[in-house]
Amino acid sequence: MTIAGKPLPHESARGHVTGSAMYTDDLIARFPNLLHAWPVTAPHAHARVTRLDAAPALEEPGVVTTLSAGDAPGEADSGPSRHDEPLFPAEVMYHRQPVAWVLGKTLEAAQRGAARIVVEYDPLPAILTIQQAIDAGSFLTDSFRLARGDASALERVTTALRIDGELAIGGQEHFYLETQAAIAWIDETGGVIAQSSTQHPSETQEIIARVLGLTRKDVTVECVRMGGAFGGKEVQANAWAAIAALGAMKTGRPVRVRLTRELDMALTGKRHPYLVRYSAGFSSTGQIEALRIAFFSEGGFSLDLSEPIMWRSLFHCDNAYHLPNVEATGRVCRTHKTSQTAFRGFGGPQAMVAIEDILAQAAQRLSIAPDAIRERNFYRDGQTTHYGQTVEEADRIERIWRQLKSTSEFDARREEIAAFNAQHDEAKRGLAITPAKFGISFTATFYNQGGALVLIYRDGTVQVNHGGTEMGQGLFTKIRQIAADSLGVDPDRIRLMATRTDKVPNTSATAASAGTDLNGAAVADACRQLRARLDAVAGGIGKPVSFEELCDAAYVQRVPLFAQGFYRTPNIHFDRATGQGKPFHYFAFGAAVAEVEVERFTGDYRVRRVDILQDAGDSISPVIDRGQIEGGFVQGMGWLTLEELLWDEKGRVATAGASTYKLPSWSEMPEDFRVGFLQEARQTDVVFGSKAIGEPPLMLAISVREALRDAVAAFGHGEVVTFDSPATPERIFFAVRRVRTERVALR
Repeated sequence: MTIAGKPLPHESARGHVTGSAMYTDDLIARFPNLLHAWPVTAPHAHARVTRLDAAPALEEPGVVTTLSAGDAPGEADSGPSRHDEPLFPAEVMYHRQPVAWVLGKTLEAAQRGAARIVVEYDPLPAILTIQQAIDAGSFLTDSFRLARGDASALERVTTALRIDGELAIGGQEHFYLETQAAIAWIDETGGVIAQSSTQHPSETQEIIARVLGLTRKDVTVECVRMGGAFGGKEVQANAWAAIAALGAMKTGRPVRVRLTRELDMALTGKRHPYLVRYSAGFSSTGQIEALRIAFFSEGGFSLDLSEPIMWRSLFHCDNAYHLPNVEATGRVCRTHKTSQTAFRGFGGPQAMVAIEDILAQAAQRLSIAPDAIRERNFYRDGQTTHYGQTVEEADRIERIWRQLKSTSEFDARREEIAAFNAQHDEAKRGLAITPAKFGISFTATFYNQGGALVLIYRDGTVQVNHGGTEMGQGLFTKIRQIAADSLGVDPDRIRLMATRTDKVPNTSATAASAGTDLNGAAVADACRQLRARLDAVAGGIGKPVSFEELCDAAYVQRVPLFAQGFYRTPNIHFDRATGQGKPFHYFAFGAAVAEVEVERFTGDYRVRRVDILQDAGDSISPVIDRGQIEGGFVQGMGWLTLEELLWDEKGRVATAGASTYKLPSWSEMPEDFRVGFLQEARQTDVVFGSKAIGEPPLMLAISVREALRDAVAAFGHGEVVTFDSPATPERIFFAVRRVRTERVALR
């Protein structure tokens, strides 16, 4: 029986459609004695708390208690690494940072109580932009560096062959459908149980234990499923769970924390904005000869995951291109904003946008077709990255490129677009093809491990527990197919259990596109052990029996029908001191062709067609993978073209809801959207020959940005087109006006 590779529907699809699928906050009906938590938030981006009087809140009917400094038996801090995120800060570090919490019998009572707490502040100067942080010397990290060859070769490149510039890349709001939520209570043994919408239950367990002064054995965290996360619940779910647990310990009653959309956008981190400064030298035929590139990210007030995110930027500043001489540096800036955090791609997208921007400018400067200059710089088999890792199967880049150009009719459409542009002055069309090479593994080596616990019952049914979390991406569907295939049973016999720290301990976050690679391999390991035991029992029976009969026979013979599985990614390592190693198990490859049409007088545009070819190895679940490719691409397109985060001069998020923060909708979807999988692409040493699919497609949306550049260039006469990101209609309008002004000046 072959289950892996079949296009099965999402295992929770019916629950999603009917509304029967349970999420964290849906569980409140189980707790009639529940208390609701609401924060007291600061009206300043930076200030000292000089006085906090919580007593007036207790006079509000329905208020049970308050939480403030001194209530935590342990360390009242949720910072995952540096312990720099106090739950009750004496110094406010971003606008609306919670300084206290109120617990009420109803949410309304808690909100009224919060309004009555008296807090006095001493306002302080705030740093709100990357440039302000650079000028003030405000940083969260030292400078990181990766280098190869001699970047000073730039000094020998003539001006005509050199690209110097600066690129600002905006952040992105996660806008998961389910906002941050947690419920905590004390069980009959005195232990703490927390239901949390978290990508990393083990770390949430750690933070709760830290805040309550407990050991991890005293805390159990469960995640039933999430309504989206995209990295925003990897570490930033921890604080809300800790507040709920602290409230439960203080009152002895269950406590619920759920952020409204407006609060979620105000209190949680985003994708890091970047400022990129670069100098690149090229040969006359378009080969990159030397690159010096500096990344400055806006980390917000605390470290969070900004350090590994910056390292991934340094790893991915090459994208699919061999850089013979390169110096890449990165530094995280400290500002008085929410702590920016993980987001699909984890620093890789910002760096890949930068190198594609550089290549596009070089193509225009050297009068070389953009697709040609990209081809000339592709990795070839046997070449290594600037951090010393061999790019295995580099031929897949060119294979994907050639196949996609053929199936998308790239050359013929280029001629059609040129003809259209020659006949139309009010609108121009653009076409672009861009590649993506994305490294798969956590760059912190120790996270590359997964565990599982598989239980078979006498009736032949199976429960599967593993360390991964389901956030709608289809991980549980893939795990179910892996288990069914490994045991040789129908998927209907298998039940995927909610992720719990008392079933599988010390798990890694479901992140880095590694959820299936790690947890799927661990489940397959457990199933192989069980299959071997069952095969031995079957050999002694001597006649064909059903799986149910076989399991019952194994039980009678006292054969254990449960097994722990484990997997750790082999042969990965990286030495930060030398900047050399093999941080990734493999690379995922892909390419996309995008066609757009831009209006001259408004800068408005539409995406006419998108063609994608993605290397997913041997897909375990083609329907799930197709959904990830389409969704990742659209999310990337939103980040690069529509979604603009704005703050006012007081550090307040101005784009604080769906009415002011523009998300992709049906009107922004490609009118013609074609997705294909690279065939005969099995990946060795990965579960069932599959490849990660969560993050790689997001970077393919760079093709839309480059198609917009191509369309803008058509309004001019060979000028180099530049614009910051996101490429909103306003930015495109001004880019069009610039090239038309330069065109008139040339005449």
